[in-house]
Amino acid sequence: MIPLDSITRVGNGLNRPECVLATANGRLYTASWKGGVNIIEADGSQWDLLPRDRNLDLKPNGICLMPDGAVLIAHLGSTDGGVYRIDDAGEVTPFCLEVDGEPLPPTNYVHLDDKGRVWITVSTRQIPRALGYRPDVRDGFVVLVDKGIARIVADGLGYTNECLVHPDGKRLLVNETFARKLVSFDIDEQGNLSDKTTLAEFSAGTYPDGMTFDTDGGIWITSIVSNRVIRIAIDGTQTIVIEDNDPEKILWIEEAFQKGEMGRPHLDNVFSRKLKNVSSLAFGGQDLKTGYLGCLLDNCIYSFVSDHSGHTPTHWNFVGPEHKGNADIDASIKEGVKLEG
Repeated sequence: MIPLDSITRVGNGLNRPECVLATANGRLYTASWKGGVNIIEADGSQWDLLPRDRNLDLKPNGICLMPDGAVLIAHLGSTDGGVYRIDDAGEVTPFCLEVDGEPLPPTNYVHLDDKGRVWITVSTRQIPRALGYRPDVRDGFVVLVDKGIARIVADGLGYTNECLVHPDGKRLLVNETFARKLVSFDIDEQGNLSDKTTLAEFSAGTYPDGMTFDTDGGIWITSIVSNRVIRIAIDGTQTIVIEDNDPEKILWIEEAFQKGEMGRPHLDNVFSRKLKNVSSLAFGGQDLKTGYLGCLLDNCIYSFVSDHSGHTPTHWNFVGPEHKGNADIDASIKEGVKLEG
């Protein structure tokens, strides 16, 4: 297990950096509840790409880099959702706001695959979302946007969270946070999903959220609340790589979950020594052996060194948004700090 003392902080003054992405040019990107995306440069300086229209009240959860330098944002509003596109000038345009004639509920995650298709997850149709923090609620779904057409390709999921196309290109893997499962769907040539298969089930206190892959065939899972990072080997063996929690608090949360009483207080408080509700994981660095952890309750992300190299994601060689140098962005970059570790 990786010692907590070896995990370092990266960035400063971030605002709910739930999702983290890394690219070959040394940049790190995080979702920001300032309304856009925070970008940490290779030299440690940082800046915020924010909408020029300050009347927009975006609540970015998942983010996705696009080849043209734009970023897709999954909007996790209180009652509304959808996916928006922000370019490097701060112009925001809708990417996908409805499916099958219905507005998207608060939207969790967005992922671009190697074929240019975009996969979107909605965790629950419940409003407020906390009503979906139950083992018996299965109303999450996955949307595929292909050639500009959006459609639901999987439904009835137990709080759909991050989804990724497997490196083999043939399967979509999906975390069902409150069903406590990692599942896989076969993908056909038209993007249809079939043959739902459970790849892993998780024990008490584990609520799978983020996901990524390594080059040895491993699948890495982050668990909110319990601050666990779990590696699933090819044979299905689960190894806890990182953990930071108070066992008594985890037992209290588990009891509430089993009774159908889990709510915001169980997610919005820190029950750990160092990590504050880790939610996502990206591998970066020249050898892709540096892990970066997004989180829900801190103003930074975390960094650790792994024995495994991460699999190169679709966006690995994307340059990303250009820093335009307007006044709003410059004010943020001056607050940047050097990367630790």
